[in-house]
Amino acid sequence: MDEKKEVSQKVTFPKLKLTVLEIRGYCYHNYKIGDELILKDFTHPPEDFCLGLSQSAFPCLYALTFGAKFPFMENTRSINVTCPDNAKLTFKVEILDDAGNVIVEPRAEKPKGPNPKQLEIEVQETCGHCTFGYKPGDKWQVKGLKTPPEFCGAAYSVLFPVLFALNFGAKFTFEENEHCKTGTACPDGGHMKFKVRRIE
Repeated sequence: MDEKKEVSQKVTFPKLKLTVLEIRGYCYHNYKIGDELILKDFTHPPEDFCLGLSQSAFPCLYALTFGAKFPFMENTRSINVTCPDNAKLTFKVEILDDAGNVIVEPRAEKPKGPNPKQLEIEVQETCGHCTFGYKPGDKWQVKGLKTPPEFCGAAYSVLFPVLFALNFGAKFTFEENEHCKTGTACPDGGHMKFKVRRIE
């Protein structure tokens, strides 16, 4: 087993909490204002967790897990997320400490505006045929949360949580470069593996 794999297996992930803040329509899961959903970690949702919500919430859960901070929030270690089904519900996503208490890091001052980071996507390796013809070493520059022109949508869907996390300061301490995430695989057979890095 190589050193990186051994280190990554020892990583423990924090618990997270989603709280219903607002309801603007009928919820199939009957969530009510004030309901709290506790996730053992970002990979273990509660039983019967809404998959529509998970689609919207996952980038936030992932980003908070790896240390992202959201300067537009009063508690920079939290973020609000909206249900994708007609914006029926709004949830607050927070991270918990080992004792189950919400981690609070108040913002020092209100941000003057967005501060998008310079990010880079690179094809790390190929393990099969790519319809787009991507090959190792291909690179795309990304500013903040903008999408690369004509980039593969399937690949971008799995890369977005990583881009989102890095844009808000996440660090992957188990990587050789903590500002870089390697090994994000294409959902189409894993034919491509990408690395994403924040250019400091």
